[in-house]
Amino acid sequence: MLLLGAVLLGTVGLSAGSWYGGRGATPLSHDQTESIAAELLPDAEVTGGVMIARGYRYGTFLADDDFGSIHAEFQYGDRANCPLSDQLRHNAATRGWQGLHRLPNAPCDGLRVTRDGVTATLTHGTNGSRLSIAPSAPDGYLATTVAGTLLGAAAGAALFWLGVRRRRPVPILVVTLVAVGLFPGIALTWADLTDGLAEPVWPIWPALAPVLVPLWLVVLLAGFIVFARRRNAASARDANEVRTTETV
Repeated sequence: MLLLGAVLLGTVGLSAGSWYGGRGATPLSHDQTESIAAELLPDAEVTGGVMIARGYRYGTFLADDDFGSIHAEFQYGDRANCPLSDQLRHNAATRGWQGLHRLPNAPCDGLRVTRDGVTATLTHGTNGSRLSIAPSAPDGYLATTVAGTLLGAAAGAALFWLGVRRRRPVPILVVTLVAVGLFPGIALTWADLTDGLAEPVWPIWPALAPVLVPLWLVVLLAGFIVFARRRNAASARDANEVRTTETV
């Protein structure tokens, strides 16, 4: 039960920490993204115009200053152009970009580089190569996310420990309500963390609110019905014991 409470509320703390730590990201302008693309891939020809995408996940728009809120995408050709990775690697190294990170993929690996609060990611797919430019996570993002996770896990372990230790209907009902109500969001959050914290996971919770709130109400109603029946059964049992004693 301690582990269950730690996992449930720890995941909620992770989402809250990632939201709080991701605030303050500076959106990029159209001219700034075009300048970065020309710097990293000067010899590549862009197919079509620049696509500016606003962060929209699980039915929730991210605020302009949220991590992952806005990014620009540049398309290169209609098939994977693998030599672009070598071009980006060379230009990034000579122009002061840092954090060169290889992204294993098929048909060829992509790259991710960072500089001055900006992250550029090159990926290759069957429909062409794509360069995505977005604001990097603000300073302290990872520390805030970890702190939120630890605080949530500690609160969850303490709550579930108290609920089990008292062995009374109301605390057990609270523990059941929390476990059942949070489980859908917990499952989706961990399923979304397969790529790490490259994308914010907190929008899962606002999107699930219309479902989680009715679910909590149903579980709460069911709990009260069970609690009332147990009390009535206990009262009837006590009354029978009193009558039996008087008869004897």
